[in-house]
Amino acid sequence: MAVTRASDFRPGDQIVLVGTMKGAFVFRGRGAGYRLVGGPRFPGQPVYALAYDDRGGRERLFAGTEHPHFGSVLRTSDDLGRTWSEASEPNLKFPADTDLALKQIWQIAPGRADEPDVLYCGVNPSSLFESRDGGSSFLLVRSLHDHPHRPKWTPGGGGMCLHTILPHPSDKRTMLVAMSTGGVYRTTDGGMSWQASNTGIRAEFLPDKHPEFGQCVHKVVHHPARPQRYFLQNHWGLYKSDDGGASWKDIANGVPSDFGFAMASHPHDPDTVYIVPLQSDEFRCTPEARLRVYRTRDAGASWKPLTKGLPQKDAWETVLRDAFTTDAADPAGIYFGTRSGKLFASGNDGGSWDCLAEGLPPVTCVRAAVVRGGARPAARTRPSAPRSRASRPRARGSR
Repeated sequence: MAVTRASDFRPGDQIVLVGTMKGAFVFRGRGAGYRLVGGPRFPGQPVYALAYDDRGGRERLFAGTEHPHFGSVLRTSDDLGRTWSEASEPNLKFPADTDLALKQIWQIAPGRADEPDVLYCGVNPSSLFESRDGGSSFLLVRSLHDHPHRPKWTPGGGGMCLHTILPHPSDKRTMLVAMSTGGVYRTTDGGMSWQASNTGIRAEFLPDKHPEFGQCVHKVVHHPARPQRYFLQNHWGLYKSDDGGASWKDIANGVPSDFGFAMASHPHDPDTVYIVPLQSDEFRCTPEARLRVYRTRDAGASWKPLTKGLPQKDAWETVLRDAFTTDAADPAGIYFGTRSGKLFASGNDGGSWDCLAEGLPPVTCVRAAVVRGGARPAARTRPSAPRSRASRPRARGSR
C-alpha cells in the first residue's frame, strides 16, 4: 500500500490513529492506498490513548498526551486531526482528599450511542473518570476508587493502569472494566457498587493461582451484538465468558503461547476475535521470530494463524495491549503497530497484510474508523440532560 501525504478526508475513508512514544500520527485510507495526513502531532510526547467519536452528529478525536509542563492532558480535535485543543491545564484531576496524582491516561472510551456527551477515561493509578459534557470536564468515579480492594491493587509492568472500559450497549446499569493488576470488575447497578469478576482466571505469578482479585488482565473485548460474551487476554491465559463476566473459561486451543497483550474483536461477527501471541513474560517477542496474527471464527474453539504479508523470519516484534484495532468497513480493516515502529493493515478481515509505515517511534496505541462526513469541523452538541442515579457509574463527591 502506497503511503503519501494528504490533507482531506472524504466520506467513506478510513482514518487510522497511531499513538507512539514520541507523538501521534494520522493516516487516511481508501481501497488499497493509505496516506499520511499528519504527524507527529504533539511531537516528543508519549500518547498512550486515542479515540474516534462520531456520536451526536460530530466527528471528534481524542488524544491522551503527556505534556512536559501540564502532565497528562486530554486533547480534542473536531476537524479529524488538523488542529487540536491546547494543553492549558490538566482536565482530569484527582480530588485533593485522595492524595493521588494522575500519571497517564490509558484508555478513552466513548459512552453508549444514546448518550453522546458521555465519555470515560481509564488512568494510572487505576481509576475511572466520567465526563457528561463531551470531554470538557471529568469526575472521578468514587464508587470504584473507594473499593475496599484498592489498597491491594499493585502495578503491572506498565504501571497501575485501568486499560479496559466496556459499557453495556443497552443496559445502562452495567459496565465492565479491567486493570493491571487487579483484574476484572463490573457493576450491574449503575455504578453504586463494583464486584471483582475473575472466577476462572488464573494468576500464575501468585501463590494462590485463582484469587478473588489480583490477576494481571491485559485486555478484554466484546461485540455489541452479543453483550453477555467477553474475550480476555491475560498475563498467561486466553479466556471467554458467556455470562457477562461472572465466570471465565480457558480457550487457548492451538496457539503457540497464551501470553500476550493485544486483542481485537471483529466489527461485524461476534464469534471472530484476533490476538498477537508473545513468547512469554520473560521474553516478550513473537514466538519463533514469526509475526503471526491468530484469528478465531468459532468463539475460541480453534485459532488460525494469519501470516500472508507478515514477516516470518527474524521478526522479534512486540504488540502492546492497545496497538491492535479494527474499523467498521466490510470487509473489515484490521490494524496493529509494533514496538519497533511498524504499522500493518489488512483490508480483508486479516486474509493478507501490508506494511503502511516503518520507522515510527514505538507504537503504543492504534485506533481506526470509517469517516462519515469528511474533515468538516463539527458543531458542539449541547450537554445531555443528567441521567438518573441508577443509569451511570457513580462520580459523585469528586468535584
